[in-house]
Order: sequence, then C-alpha cells, then structure tokens
Amino acid sequence: MAREQDLGPVKVIVADHGFNIGDPTQWRLKKEFAGGGSLMDIGIYSLQAARYITGEEPVEINAVTYTTPGDVRFKEVEETINFQLGFPSGILANCTSSYGYAGQNKYRVIATKGWFELEPATSYTGLRMKIRRNNATEDRDMPQRDHFALEMDHMSDCVMENKVPLTPGEEGLRDLKLMMAIYEAARTGKTVKV
Repeated sequence: MAREQDLGPVKVIVADHGFNIGDPTQWRLKKEFAGGGSLMDIGIYSLQAARYITGEEPVEINAVTYTTPGDVRFKEVEETINFQLGFPSGILANCTSSYGYAGQNKYRVIATKGWFELEPATSYTGLRMKIRRNNATEDRDMPQRDHFALEMDHMSDCVMENKVPLTPGEEGLRDLKLMMAIYEAARTGKTVKV
C-alpha cells in the first residue's frame, strides 16, 4: 500500500514495540548476551518496518534512551529507546522500543490522503489492519499464518534449490550497522548521518 501510494505519498511512519519485561536476571537484560536492550530485541521490528515500508535506507538518525532510575532490571541495558529515521524521499519514521511499558505492537503509516495501521503488527495471531480514507475507517482482518513454519519452509527451499533467502545475512548486517548508529546518536545526542 505504501509503495503503491494508495493513500498518496507517505510522509510519516510510527512504529512502536514494547512490553514490560519481568525477571531481572534473564539474558535479555545482560549486555554481554543481548548486545543491548530493547532495541536489539524488539526495536529491530520498528527499524525493519520503516526500511521495508519506504523501500529506502535511512540517511540520518536521531535517538534518545530512557531508563527509570533505580530499576534493577536495567543496570546494563536501556529500558526505552526512541529513534527517528530520515529517508532520502523525505519520509520520517518515529520508532520506539521498550522493556518498561505495557504491550505495544503497532505500525502506522501516514500519507497525504489518509493512513493505515497494523495493531497488533507482529504478533503470531490476531493481526488487524485499519485504513483511514475519505473520513471513513475500514477494519481488515489479516490472514492467519504460521510464521515459523513459513520461515522454515522458505529456508528449506533455499537450501534444496540453491536460492538466496528473501532476507540474506547481508540484510541482518545492514540492520546491525543501523542499530549501532542509533546507539551512537543516543549516546552523543547528535544526528548521525548514514
């Protein structure tokens, strides 16, 4: 929908992922094992959504982190990170991931003639889409698919037929480089050009 400009050119993407993490001793809260906090775990979904929806790579990044003072869960990693991505077309993405608040799992794409959103966006079941155009909102149920089975089938096909996966390792490397730039922007308080 975004790339076909069904609702006109896309201007803004809002992507939020969060949950209130429990056990303070779990691996996700250990920098050595997780590499970082919520960005490295669930923030990737917001980053990926912005890249996929635009079909572009960001050219600049701003970011800020917040951790509740005294919360023992976040001695090593950030609780919440908010990052903004600027794309060559002028599209802006505002993305958040957090281990400190009630469930967020949403994408909203705002265009010149309306918006559409997925909420929940990345759950295994119950995906829902809303589309707003001409002062009316349409609800759409999304098909139920077993994501893990589809991933395994695709990988098996790639191995058996010597095909390149839809998301090759280079894609993961691009994500990791962008996440490091997000952390740099948060650490320095400056816009990072990529």
